[in-house]
Amino acid sequence: MTNLPKSTQFQLDAEAKAFDREHRRKIRFNIGKYDAAVSAGMKLYDQHELARDRGAYLKATVLEKLDEYLLQFEAAFTARGGKVIWARDAAEALAEIGKLTKARNTKTVVKAKSMTTEEIHLNKYLATQGIESVETDLGEYIVQLNGERPYHIVTPAMHLSKADINNIFVKHLGTKSTDDAQELVLTARHLLRNKYTAAEVGVTGGNFLIADAGAVAVTENEGNARLSATFPKLHIAVVGIEKVIPKLTDLDLFWPLLSTSGTGQQVTVYNTVYFGPRQPGEVDGPEEMVVILLDNGRTNLLAQPDKRAALRCIRCGACLNVCPVYKNIGGHTYETTYSGPIGSVISPHLSGLPEHKHLSYASSLCGACTSVCPVRIPLHNLLLLNRKQSVEEGYAPTEERIAIGLWKWSMQHRWALDVLPATIKDWSLGRLLGQVGWSKRREALAVAPASFRQLWKQRAGTR
Repeated sequence: MTNLPKSTQFQLDAEAKAFDREHRRKIRFNIGKYDAAVSAGMKLYDQHELARDRGAYLKATVLEKLDEYLLQFEAAFTARGGKVIWARDAAEALAEIGKLTKARNTKTVVKAKSMTTEEIHLNKYLATQGIESVETDLGEYIVQLNGERPYHIVTPAMHLSKADINNIFVKHLGTKSTDDAQELVLTARHLLRNKYTAAEVGVTGGNFLIADAGAVAVTENEGNARLSATFPKLHIAVVGIEKVIPKLTDLDLFWPLLSTSGTGQQVTVYNTVYFGPRQPGEVDGPEEMVVILLDNGRTNLLAQPDKRAALRCIRCGACLNVCPVYKNIGGHTYETTYSGPIGSVISPHLSGLPEHKHLSYASSLCGACTSVCPVRIPLHNLLLLNRKQSVEEGYAPTEERIAIGLWKWSMQHRWALDVLPATIKDWSLGRLLGQVGWSKRREALAVAPASFRQLWKQRAGTR
């Protein structure tokens, strides 16, 4: 564990990953498959831009009256015997989960893929309580075995090849080495089956909270979320407060938007709507269902109208797949739950601007992320607003503030630039570019034969 500032560690890790050819090969291969699938999937849309407009409008409408929609969700959900817990931060969410697991004398928890539980570090907390927490999504299971955090919002093990996964299984599970992908999947499936039936508690996230129906919608490709929510007697869904959509019928818009933008599918394989605990006459489902509505910094964004659009995010991962920075430095370099463009936008507000402001500078501002966002989040503009906020709140480095101050003064006092000799100017520029890494792999800038003013006068005199 390093004690370096996060911004410094980010630069070191980014450079290491950017020049790791094997890492870039794996990412290029895996993202390339997604790109091809998404391109084919988009052709199935008759009016994709209209769908994006509609999705953006509905999400924006909800955010303007988020309190009303959340209360509507709570009323409908609790009317069928469900329980809603409001958690202001990760500590409150974990404390409530601790009470729930303790009440059932929990020894094992099965977890479906959930970024919100990654956000509050649920697995780490449960381990301190002596509870085994098992990731049941194949990608999450692989990175959990390897002691890593998820690499990608949608594809946790995107950075691993088939050979890497085989080596992880051999090392941690003692399995026989194989290059057969199906055999690897069957190995994980066999090991996880007994966990579903033995676990006292199942934990999922939620892709959408449906206000009018009081329900939680979960979309997945493996069926593990259904098993995690069905077999255990208690189902806990940890969901961010921004995940609300107005009506059950809005799923016909958002499910395809989510799946096509993320994986190129028309819809994912399993789409389930949970209306609460098992009702009289029903043959399956949990005895108890609890939804934890997680704030954890989201109201920080909600209170800023110019940045509020970031809360529209439906976690499709499309912005990561097109981002040239993400494709070069990878997901782990960000050292946050949410990586890529959307992570760079929201992490400073969810986890603290002083520690994570550097992420908003980790962008070329090419706008590719904005162009693919299914709910039209202006991501590149929000990155600029984050940069602006970090400067206004005094988080810019001292050297940067001094340099900008001197530049501003010199621009307002043009004569001052002619006082200093060219050698000092060249030295100052070279030092500045060296500090930001510009000249590390570039040739030094050529020295101009004369100042701009002198060259201008010469040019004017020759006319």
